[in-house]
Amino acid sequence: MDRWFFLAQDQPLKHYAAGQFIYLQDTEADQFYYIASGTVKCFLSAESGEERILAFHHGGELIGEASFFDRQPRVSSAVAASPCQLIAIDRGHLQEVIHLHPDVALSLLEYLARTVRLLSVHVDGNFLPADQRIARHLLTLTPGPDGAILCTHEEIGASVGASRVTVSRTLAHFARMGWLQTGYRMVRLLNRSALERLLTATEELLH
Repeated sequence: MDRWFFLAQDQPLKHYAAGQFIYLQDTEADQFYYIASGTVKCFLSAESGEERILAFHHGGELIGEASFFDRQPRVSSAVAASPCQLIAIDRGHLQEVIHLHPDVALSLLEYLARTVRLLSVHVDGNFLPADQRIARHLLTLTPGPDGAILCTHEEIGASVGASRVTVSRTLAHFARMGWLQTGYRMVRLLNRSALERLLTATEELLH
């Protein structure tokens, strides 16, 4: 069973066309969203108009939960990268679900911790070489029940600031090393510890 089944159960679907905004940076976060299908791009916007992609989220994931829980304006924007179906979760519904299914609260805490870790990657990841930025990004992503991480080379490149060619070359190298397996729009990590060791030496030098 999907761990967010009880959040989504019997809730209406909202349909978004590709390119349609779901929420905007600096707006009130009175709800968060469960992605039933499709891909959503979350990004930061600077006053200069420059954008920095944080992540691409897929079906089965949550978006907008961090600002929802701390009751502060949203720190990023979200736009449908493909046709999407989303379910909006407000405070009343969330309270009802947690009252009936307390384990959902623990799952939400774990998901929030992952969100914080993902943001920390973007804060100091610019100091790492491309292969280590890619490795670190992959380690922040949550695999599905079959162990596959849904992502494309373009999405990884946009998230870490690397070209598609660099991402493809790096993933091919990781695959030859036996650290991961690549497929159509997916990656399956086979040796997380090897990717973590790749980061250790450089991160120790930076600190």
